[in-house]
Amino acid sequence: MPFERLSGWIERFDARHPGTQWSVAEDTLTATGPDGTAVSMTIPLAVAALRTPEDVIAHVGRPWRLGVVLVRRGGFAVAYVEGAALVEAKTGRRHVQGKTKAGGWSQHRFANRRDNQARVAFEAAAGYVEQLLLPRRATLDLLASGGDRRAVDAVLSGAALQPLTMLPQRWLGGVPDPRRAVLDRAIITARSVTIRITDP
Repeated sequence: MPFERLSGWIERFDARHPGTQWSVAEDTLTATGPDGTAVSMTIPLAVAALRTPEDVIAHVGRPWRLGVVLVRRGGFAVAYVEGAALVEAKTGRRHVQGKTKAGGWSQHRFANRRDNQARVAFEAAAGYVEQLLLPRRATLDLLASGGDRRAVDAVLSGAALQPLTMLPQRWLGGVPDPRRAVLDRAIITARSVTIRITDP
């Protein structure tokens, strides 16, 4: 559920389940309706002051500053987001050769070539992470990443980017090749709350 829609969702749930009891414990908002319907949602960037659904709505509605890093072999996307606004982004591709069925020395040579091509691609992605996100490190609230986890780890493993790895993290899952449309969807996911509903 995108942050902007949470208020309306809670209002509609209360209207369908009058008398619902809400509570906040640590980073989780829960509710139980009179009919036994239960709701649970993890609160992104939760703080101790949250006590009610209204607190949570105001909390997620803040103009959070996010860094987004998506990486797969041969493709990457890096973005800086303030609230719902995409302030700056870069997507790119680097050629990484596909696997070969050849055996022996040819297979070894192809594997080395693929590894070298992937390294160049990861270095390019790391360069844009450093350019777009590192200067904003002090104001970032969250670093959201997705794609291939090993590729993301490789991009963020450089010493220069270690300050970014100290930020609160959110893993967005194995997104497809990071083109602009994929980046746009990933930003929505990064700015969403996952709602779990259990019917009686």
